[in-house]
Amino acid sequence: MSLIARPQAQPAASLYLNGALVEGQGPALPVHYPYTGEVIATLHEASPDQVAEATAAAAAAQPAWAALRPVERGRVLIRAAAIIRERAEELAVLETMDTGKPIQETRVADWPSGADALEFFGGLAPTVTGQTIPLGGDFVYTIREALGVCAGIGAWNYPSQIACWKAAPALAMGNAMVFKPSEETPLGALKLAEILTEAGLPPGIFNVVQGRGAVGAALVTDPRVAKVSLTGSVATGQRVYAAAAEGMRHVTMELGGKSPLIVFDDASLEDAVGAAILANFYSSGQVCSNGTRVFVQQGILPAFLERLSARLEAVKIGDPLDEATQHGPIVSPAQAEKIRAAIARGEAEGARLVCGGPGEGPFVPPTVFADATDAMEIVREEIFGPVMSVLSFADEAEAVGRANASPYGLAAGVFTRDLARGHRVVAALQAGTTWINAYNLTPVEAPFGGVKLSGIGRENSAAAIEHYSQLKSVYVGMGGVDAPY
Repeated sequence: MSLIARPQAQPAASLYLNGALVEGQGPALPVHYPYTGEVIATLHEASPDQVAEATAAAAAAQPAWAALRPVERGRVLIRAAAIIRERAEELAVLETMDTGKPIQETRVADWPSGADALEFFGGLAPTVTGQTIPLGGDFVYTIREALGVCAGIGAWNYPSQIACWKAAPALAMGNAMVFKPSEETPLGALKLAEILTEAGLPPGIFNVVQGRGAVGAALVTDPRVAKVSLTGSVATGQRVYAAAAEGMRHVTMELGGKSPLIVFDDASLEDAVGAAILANFYSSGQVCSNGTRVFVQQGILPAFLERLSARLEAVKIGDPLDEATQHGPIVSPAQAEKIRAAIARGEAEGARLVCGGPGEGPFVPPTVFADATDAMEIVREEIFGPVMSVLSFADEAEAVGRANASPYGLAAGVFTRDLARGHRVVAALQAGTTWINAYNLTPVEAPFGGVKLSGIGRENSAAAIEHYSQLKSVYVGMGGVDAPY
């Protein structure tokens, strides 16, 4: 056992307004370490006046930031990425304490992904240009402009990564942002704000407000906010989308799903089992894109379940600050109880429990159900925990049809040695983010997002620029004006 020392988690203040830490004036917001349940920090929510102060500061600072040369904005983001990498261990430990995820995960998947986003969009900023459209003598040119003030609302499963994923394209394009992290995991966003300031970001361009739903509602409906970017549940997304629509605000909605992973009988069994593990149990199953409906072709189903069970027997569950731990606690007791209730419903519906179960305390072990059917609630509804449903299928047409028979469409995966079939199947799947012979890899260079109830808009890649800017067209007349009267 190699345990990592725990740092002080209590920040100097709860909010980050106009370039400085400020204490919140609202109710207390205790931060619990998911492994022990102890309170490791106590923050305070932003008051309505402080939410307004944050948006006012952002609106006042944004024009000067947008007026900078894009390369100057990009340098700030690239410096911030370098600072994150310099402090990688300190930030990874804080992320583990905030989320409960094993240190072996937070060292490679959380802040590192955030640094990649800052670096990518920092480099992309100077390359964003418009078009020139010839019209004979006259011509039109286009300008891609900032939206203004963007509101970012984060989820608790990847709090620091999400803050970076939203801040990077927004700031690169000359916007300001007010970010509200989840009340469950509020610590990382404050660190990001401090790092951005250290990297040279002007006061007011990135602000952090803390709070529960009422704070988010006040932020989304503030008249100074031009864009809302949410990562969260479908139900939350529907409410936020409706509120944003009243002001005709731009939106990005990265919501949940019930994604399919299809394994054909010619697939590499070991790779397919490994992908199913990544698609269901990484971060204790608390990943929006997880492939929790695993469709396995009939001929290899017994071998798939046997190998899956054998690999899961070796999983080390325990203290997330133990470097050997592979599977950590659930983020909160309330979330753990929701997962346990779903497991109980699965058994009641007649699914066969292959391994795992309800667990105890903060832990829910990797849990696999077989003999599941499409009508079961555990197959239809997002659980957001380490629960896999394995379903069998006969042929390609059946697999695609059943995979698409869902109101969600965030992600999907296909495992096969027949690459023609792999391309054909992902083309037919109704999902925004797909993989062939891989799963849950989300490099910043690739767009990420869903279709149907799983969201609108895209995070990451050059595609995100379109969601954090707007086009202006300029018609240039080169001759006289011929009016009819």
